[in-house]
Amino acid sequence: MKAADRVNEIQEYYFSRKLKEVAKLNAEGQDIISLAIGSPDLPPSKQTIEKLCEVARMPDAHGYQPTMGTPELRKAMAGFYQRWYGVTLNPQTEILPLIGSKEGILHVTLAFVNPGDKVLVPDPGYPTYTSLSKILGAKVVNYSLCEDNDWQPDFDMLEKMDLTGVKLMWTNYPNMPTGAAADMETYVRLVAFAKEHDLVVVNDNPYSFILNEGKKCSIMQVEGAKDCCIELNSMSKAYNMPGWRVGMCVSNPKFMSWILKIKSNIDSGTFRGIQLAAAEALNDNDEAWHREYNIEVYKRRRGIAEEIMRALGCTFRQKQVGMFLWGRIPEYYIDVEELTERVLHEARVFITPGFIFGENGKRYVRISLCAKEEKLEEALRRIRKVE
Repeated sequence: MKAADRVNEIQEYYFSRKLKEVAKLNAEGQDIISLAIGSPDLPPSKQTIEKLCEVARMPDAHGYQPTMGTPELRKAMAGFYQRWYGVTLNPQTEILPLIGSKEGILHVTLAFVNPGDKVLVPDPGYPTYTSLSKILGAKVVNYSLCEDNDWQPDFDMLEKMDLTGVKLMWTNYPNMPTGAAADMETYVRLVAFAKEHDLVVVNDNPYSFILNEGKKCSIMQVEGAKDCCIELNSMSKAYNMPGWRVGMCVSNPKFMSWILKIKSNIDSGTFRGIQLAAAEALNDNDEAWHREYNIEVYKRRRGIAEEIMRALGCTFRQKQVGMFLWGRIPEYYIDVEELTERVLHEARVFITPGFIFGENGKRYVRISLCAKEEKLEEALRRIRKVE
């Protein structure tokens, strides 16, 4: 028996592989501090947890749920888009709850891309855009994001590319891993680009609340975006619910019907308690909670992460947003792994090498802010001892 060919097209996810090594080092008593993964370590709101417990105690709440989500959750998601982005959506036809937005990447690709079709993927970018495209037989065409252009798409370069057969273009703003903020001018140009080249832009937008004190941006704010764009969003980051696996997909009714057709043949609806608790979180318009958890906490952590970058000799852009800090490594390192492996084995701190996000990330590292301040301070002390 041999594995399917698609297994040979990809590697085990970097963090899956590397965390095994970290676990082994911890088992040997190394006490590794992980500043690698963006998994919020703070709890959801008290009301969210109470709603989950309340529904879980109901004897009739444990059956299968509709794949397209409960009416309560779809309505709450529509309210979320209206309240924070000023975007009006029909909860019946223009919103689809997801079991995390990562699931949405799979479903969108299955709904729009045939084997052999092309997809545009940012470099650097979230590795899942590439791996899932390869698994499904799509041809990945990278487009460069560069620091000199504030990590925004270079539309002159895009226009010079051979776009024959391109079905999807993946974008991600606020950007991960670079921390580049969403730019409405970029969104306007993306909508025009999608229409001109008859492709669908999929904007992945889970970071718009983290360290972002300005207006929250969505590509759906652009006139006509709903006709040619899809947006993924998530409760993992802004609501401290990564393990709950609640995301959303928004677009026009036709696109949503195609994605639902795929999704309904793959999974069933999330547990009712999770859906209603997610609706409770979305309906809670507590700006003080958002400011404390999504601005103030991360601001304090960010200050320490900046000191870690400086201790490593890295340079970084101050105006980054999101739950990571992205920095360029010193020229005296041959490559980024020389730095990250030294930090792991000598300072016992795990940070992410930028090469996992693409060719343009090879001279960068990423530090996660999803760690308590005392852990970040200890990581800083350890790194200063060895640098």
